[in-house]
Amino acid sequence: MRATVEWMERAQIWLYLAALVIGAAVGLVVPAVAHQAQFAINPALGLLLYSTFLGVPFVQIRQSFRDWRFLCTVLVVNFVLVPIVVFLLSRIVAHDHVLLVGVLFVLLTPCVDYVIVFTGLAGGAKERLLAAAPLLMLVQMLLLPFYLWLFVGTELVEMIDPAPFVEAFLLLIVLPLVAAGITQFAAARARWGAVMQATVLNAMVPLMMVTLAFVVASQIADVGGHLGLLLLAILVYVLFAAVMVPLGAVAGRVAGLDMPARRAIVFSGATRNSLVVLPLVLALPSAFDLAPLVVVTQTLVELLVMVVFVRLIPQLLPSRSASTDRTRAVMRDSR
Repeated sequence: MRATVEWMERAQIWLYLAALVIGAAVGLVVPAVAHQAQFAINPALGLLLYSTFLGVPFVQIRQSFRDWRFLCTVLVVNFVLVPIVVFLLSRIVAHDHVLLVGVLFVLLTPCVDYVIVFTGLAGGAKERLLAAAPLLMLVQMLLLPFYLWLFVGTELVEMIDPAPFVEAFLLLIVLPLVAAGITQFAAARARWGAVMQATVLNAMVPLMMVTLAFVVASQIADVGGHLGLLLLAILVYVLFAAVMVPLGAVAGRVAGLDMPARRAIVFSGATRNSLVVLPLVLALPSAFDLAPLVVVTQTLVELLVMVVFVRLIPQLLPSRSASTDRTRAVMRDSR
């Protein structure tokens, strides 16, 4: 079992790509599976986040709440810099009201779920993002109507039903976090708790694969059918991810954060809350029928981008020890 887990951790990037391909193949060959796959996304995501939360000792989470420099940086990046970038990039789709609404919904809301997983894979400070997740969720719930009003107008804000946001917060953040805390408490006092904790932690890679496959299988047929209309949105999403990497890196450097924290800032700025926002967009009037596909397209683009970022960000933001080693090697070779 240990050898299998170690192999999955080494090969996880390729396993995630395989999950994307399998999900796409199933969704295209058997379109009827889309409804069942969409229904399974939230349970799979909840289990994935439970596993993620379980891997971070709650002592570290409590300590992270005192890291005001990191918390302020992640808030500034997501709620000051991101809206500026989103407004500028959204001009690409401003001529189409439905595309614009979908793009704004998804890009104005920072991710609070699988970003933690990808941050950890890239050697980022996932425990700090974990501590910031409830705050990010709360602030985006408060500010999303304001930014939509600012960018689009009052009429759209009045259409938003906050219930799906609250439900997602309770089911995808609060419930997995509480369950992880109870499991950690039991693991310290009972053998069954320790066994359960080890089992769930070993299942993190398969849980991520299942979640990715469900997301892709649930929407790939509809996205493929409207690909021509979604090309401009795809362009916006790719540009957004590309722009947020240097902005996040600079913000982390200006704030004087260490390298794992800078990587976490980059991932937080570049990843969006598409899975949580989707129920909100689905609740919009029938005139916005294409908007959910705009949101799901962002998920597909982002998952591919994240697979790249897991390898790219550590190279762009190397640890201090790695930089020191390279400097010493250059000095040694020059001799």
